[in-house]
Amino acid sequence: MSGGRPRTAAPRLPWRSLLAAYLCLVLLICAQGLAEGRRASKIPRCPATCSCTKDSAFCVDTKAIPKSFPPGIISLTMVSVGFSEIPEGAFSHLHLLQFLHGFSSFLFLPCRFIENNDIQTLSKHTFRGLKSLTHLSLSNNNLQALPRELFKHLDILTDLDLRGNSFRCDCKIKWLVDWMKKSNTSVPAIYCVSPFEFQGRRIQDLTPRDFNCISADFTVYETYPFQSLSVESYEFNDDQYVVFAQPNTGICTVFIWDHVNMLFKTHYNITSRSAVYCKPVVINNTLYMVVAQLFGGSHIYKWEEDPLRFVKIQDIDTTRVRKPNFIETFQIDGDWYFVVVDSSKAGSTSIYHWNSNGFYSHQSLHPWHRDTHVEFLEVEGKARLILSSATQPPVLYQWNRSLRQFTYHSQLTDTADVQMVEHFWARKSLYLCLTRFIGDSKIVRWESQRFVEVQVLPSRGTMAVYPFTVGVRQYLLLGSDYSFSHVYLWDELTQRFRTFQELNMLAPRGFSLVSVDNKDIVLAASFKGKTMAYQHLVVDLSAK
Repeated sequence: MSGGRPRTAAPRLPWRSLLAAYLCLVLLICAQGLAEGRRASKIPRCPATCSCTKDSAFCVDTKAIPKSFPPGIISLTMVSVGFSEIPEGAFSHLHLLQFLHGFSSFLFLPCRFIENNDIQTLSKHTFRGLKSLTHLSLSNNNLQALPRELFKHLDILTDLDLRGNSFRCDCKIKWLVDWMKKSNTSVPAIYCVSPFEFQGRRIQDLTPRDFNCISADFTVYETYPFQSLSVESYEFNDDQYVVFAQPNTGICTVFIWDHVNMLFKTHYNITSRSAVYCKPVVINNTLYMVVAQLFGGSHIYKWEEDPLRFVKIQDIDTTRVRKPNFIETFQIDGDWYFVVVDSSKAGSTSIYHWNSNGFYSHQSLHPWHRDTHVEFLEVEGKARLILSSATQPPVLYQWNRSLRQFTYHSQLTDTADVQMVEHFWARKSLYLCLTRFIGDSKIVRWESQRFVEVQVLPSRGTMAVYPFTVGVRQYLLLGSDYSFSHVYLWDELTQRFRTFQELNMLAPRGFSLVSVDNKDIVLAASFKGKTMAYQHLVVDLSAK
C-alpha cells in the first residue's frame, strides 16, 4: 500500500501451546469448583428431625441433641424429646444461641408432647459456652433438682422458666434459692412438690436458713496394732500427745502428733508390769505421769528434758490402792489433786494432794465397794465427786472448804451396776451419763439440788461413755462389748440425744478427743481389738 506504513502481522502460537493453555484453564476451573464444593459440604445441614430458618431451629421427636446446626442459629426449640438426660457440653457448638426453649410444651401441640418431655437430669456443664443466652426454658419436665453452677457462665441470662417441674426442696436445691435471691434473672413462680414440710411452697419464698444441710460423719483415720485399756490426750511444750495403757505388754505408750505426716507416732514407752491406766498431769510446766498397775504397786513418773525420759519419783501406797481401775485429776482453789479408783474388796478409793515436792495421801473415800469410776465436776460454785460402783448406786461427794475434804452428799439414783459416770453441759444445764453393763444407760439432769432422769439409752454391755463437743455439736459415744458402739447427737429442740452413727470397735474401754491441725480425732482404746482413731468430718450436703 503506497504512502502508508506496512502492517505487522500478529505472531501465531503453535497449536500445541494453545491446547496446553486451554487444558490448564479447564483444570483450574475444575479445581476451583471442587474446592467450592468441599466448602459447601462443610456447612452443617439442618438435622432431619428439625426445621431450620436462617437464625432458628425447631426440633420434634429428637432422640438426642443434634451435634450440628446451620451457622447463625440464635434460637432453638425442642419438643417431645426422646431422652431424659442432657450430657455435659451438649450445646457448646451453638456459640450464638440466645434463646433455648428447651423441652417446653406449646398450646397448639397435642398433649402427648407434654407427657413425653421427661428430662430428669442435667449436667452442671450443660450450657457451657452459651454466653449469649438470654432466654432459657426448662419448663414442664421431671426435674427434681438442678446441679450447682448450672447457670454460672450465663452472664446475660434475663429470663428463666422452670415451671411445671417436680422440684424436691432439699439440700440439693438450696443453691438455687440463694442464686435466685442474688440474680437479676426473671424467674416465674415455681413450687416445691416434696418433701412434705415444703410441699406447695413457693421456692422463691424459701431462704437458705430453711435448709439444714450441714451433716457430719466419723470415719476411720488410723488403726494401731495393739490393745489398750485407757487413752488420755494432753498438750506439753506446744506439742500434742496421747498415752495408752497396753494390757498385753503392760506398758504406757506415749505418742506425739506429727504435723508433717498428720498422724501420731511413737514417742516414748514407760516400762511397767501391768499398767491399766496412764494419767498425765502438767503442774507448773512440769509433766507427771501417774501409772496405775494391777501388780507391783502404782507409781508416779516425771518427764526430764536432759536426757529425754520419764523417771520414777514416787510410789503409791499399795495398802490403800490394791486394784486400781481409773484415775481422775483436778484442781480446787489452785491446788492439784488426783484420785485413784480402787475396784478391790480390800482397798479404798484414795485422793492424793500435790504439795510442791510430790503427791501425798490426802483422803480415803468409802472402802469395800468395788468402785469402777470417778468424775469431778463443779456445779453451783461447789466442787463435787461422783463415785460409781459395781455394788451400789453412784455416790455424790461435795467439797467441804473448812475441812478441805470431800463429804458424803447423796446417792444419785436407785440404779446399781453403773460402770462409768460422765457429765456435760447444755443450755447452762448440767447432765450426767450413767452407763451400765447389764441394763439401759441413763441421762439425768441437775434440778433443785438433785438429778432427775430425762432419757434412757439402750446400751447392753457398755463399759465406757464419752460426751464431747465438736464445734456446736454435742455428741455422746457409748461403747459396747456385745454389738456396735453408738454415737448419739444432742437435739437442741427436744433436749434429748438421737442416734447418729454406729462404730465397729471391739470392747472399748476409753475415749479421748484431739483437735489439732484443723482435724478432730476421737481415739478409742480397745480391750479386745486394735486401738482406733476416728476423724470427725463435716459434710455440706448442699455442695454435692
